[in-house]
Amino acid sequence: MGDEEAKSLPMELSEKGGVENNGFVQNEAFDDKETDTSSQEEMPKTCIIGVNPEATEEPVLEPYAGMPKEVLLKFSSQARYRVTREILFWLIITAAVVLVCATIAIIALSPKCLDWWQASPIYQIYPRSFKDSDMDGNGDLKGIQEKLDHIVNLNIKTIWITSFYKSPLKDLGYGAEDFYDIDPMFGSMSDFENLLAAIHDRGLKVIMDLIPNHTSDKHQWFQLSRNRTGKYTDYYIWQDCMQAGAAIAVPNNWVSVYGNSSWQFDDVRKQCYFHQFGKEQPDLNFRNLAVQQEIHDIIKFWLGKGVDGFSFVAVKFLLEATHLRNEPQVNKSQNSESITAYSELYHDYTTTQVGMHDIVRGFRETMDQYSREPGRYRFMGSDGDEKEDIGATMMYYGTTFVQEADFPFNFYLINMNNLSGNSIFEAVNLWMQNMPKGKWPNWAAGSPNTARISSRFGKEYVSVINMLLLTLPGTPITYYGEEIGMENIASENVTFPEKSPMQWDGQVNAGFTEGTSSWLPVNPDYQSVNVEVQMTWSNSTLSLYRELTSLRNNELPIHRGWMCYVWNDSNVFVYVRELDGLDRVFMMVLNFGQESTIDMQAIVPSLPSVVTIRLSTNFSNTGKAVNTNTIKTEAGEGLVLEYKTGKPVHTMEAFQDNCFVAEKACYSSAFNLLYANC
Repeated sequence: MGDEEAKSLPMELSEKGGVENNGFVQNEAFDDKETDTSSQEEMPKTCIIGVNPEATEEPVLEPYAGMPKEVLLKFSSQARYRVTREILFWLIITAAVVLVCATIAIIALSPKCLDWWQASPIYQIYPRSFKDSDMDGNGDLKGIQEKLDHIVNLNIKTIWITSFYKSPLKDLGYGAEDFYDIDPMFGSMSDFENLLAAIHDRGLKVIMDLIPNHTSDKHQWFQLSRNRTGKYTDYYIWQDCMQAGAAIAVPNNWVSVYGNSSWQFDDVRKQCYFHQFGKEQPDLNFRNLAVQQEIHDIIKFWLGKGVDGFSFVAVKFLLEATHLRNEPQVNKSQNSESITAYSELYHDYTTTQVGMHDIVRGFRETMDQYSREPGRYRFMGSDGDEKEDIGATMMYYGTTFVQEADFPFNFYLINMNNLSGNSIFEAVNLWMQNMPKGKWPNWAAGSPNTARISSRFGKEYVSVINMLLLTLPGTPITYYGEEIGMENIASENVTFPEKSPMQWDGQVNAGFTEGTSSWLPVNPDYQSVNVEVQMTWSNSTLSLYRELTSLRNNELPIHRGWMCYVWNDSNVFVYVRELDGLDRVFMMVLNFGQESTIDMQAIVPSLPSVVTIRLSTNFSNTGKAVNTNTIKTEAGEGLVLEYKTGKPVHTMEAFQDNCFVAEKACYSSAFNLLYANC
């Protein structure tokens, strides 16, 4: 019964004018052949059975998530959507234009960022005395690599390594036998490459020495020149000289820096060659363009290795007068035959000759070829005229249009013999008054060729001199060991007392070497004067040094800003560091003489009556308040005072001639940024 009803259901729907629902299975009893074409054409149109007709009207379409493009286009032309869209479009365009303009304005108004050689102190290493890694008693490149963390802990990012070229070491490595190789005493080229990679991995930079004036007499160029071989024949300065038995009649009265004639007879060539330094260090002939090209190739070689800069040594000796006239005597009444000392002549014909600066600028141009990569500026330093003419030294900065050295090294504090507040002021003022506008100063009180600070002036002045170097504007240079107050070796048998091994700890040989001995004796005070023990003392020379470098790196007025001298006398030197737009000022009160009390409020009337000691060479005073009308300092004591004022010293007419700024910048407290035009 049920089956029969199911079979008849499709037929009944058809007879009632319905349409077949293909969702059902067609009854097998239904014969397609019985339904002709005409009956299919006459089939009524589809109708909906039992549905309200009003429900069949098309509903009102509203926007919905995920609508297709066809639906979206129906709404996009409506006013309420079109206007909103246009408003948003122009707001985005306006915001983009404002952002671009603001960016351009910020870039245009921003001061020049300090480069890496300006931002960080420089740490000078004499490699033979820094750290021995192979127990032969000589410091080496691997030893420097082992101790890089010490330099990082000093908040220093630039290392200056003195000469390590292959050399007979007749003048401590300053007469190279091969400019393209490392002396075996210091390691191999592979050791250098590893050191360089380790330095750069720590975000540090490295400067190395280059001595272009002369070579060792063992250099291949000299051996070829003395034999008159090809282009090398004139690589050195040769002159005929008369030889009568043991006596030699030299071309003129020119004297070596180390004394006696600067001419040396060569048995092979049968001529005299010229040497400004030792007879084992013949001068190159820089009037020969092929020699100049050789030096350019050497520069390219090391820069290609990844070195970040050079210190060019002895460049004032590059050229000599071709006329070979006798140099004038200092004492005209002296018997000319008795002249043997360098100081007995005026060196008008053997230093700073016309054309010398052109050669140095050529070195600069070659280095600039490697400075084009962002963040890879190559630094160039040079030694100036040292004790001679400050004007001649300043020429190494170059001109407004032609750059030479980034700075000539400042030897005026190094060469100082008498320490006082006045002498320090005079040395600082000499440089700042003569430095070309917009150039960058530098300061050093120690070097491989000068007695250490503690040996020249006394232990009590080491920290205050470090405070001076690290709070003056410019780049401070620290000779290794000065951060812990090392002294010269007190021994008559030691030739180089200022080059004694670095004192790392209280172990045998001060941790410098694990060998049985070192190339120079270790100073007997190493048990108390060493890195390890001073790291644990809050009031140590090393701890203060680290605090000072941190202060320099983090405080804008000291990092970059005005310096104004406010007072100096036989005992103290006082100056301030300020920045336009910043009301925070630092005043340095440094004692280089005896106990002193000064009334700074009488000197600077706008000074607050009470200021805070930010740092002191006596750590127990740090953080204390001090009355500015009675600032007392002991011999060798230094204070960094901090205060706020609305009237900085550099804006006061009375101090206008005593204020200097190298890289001017102004601070905006509203935007917390620096800008240039202020």
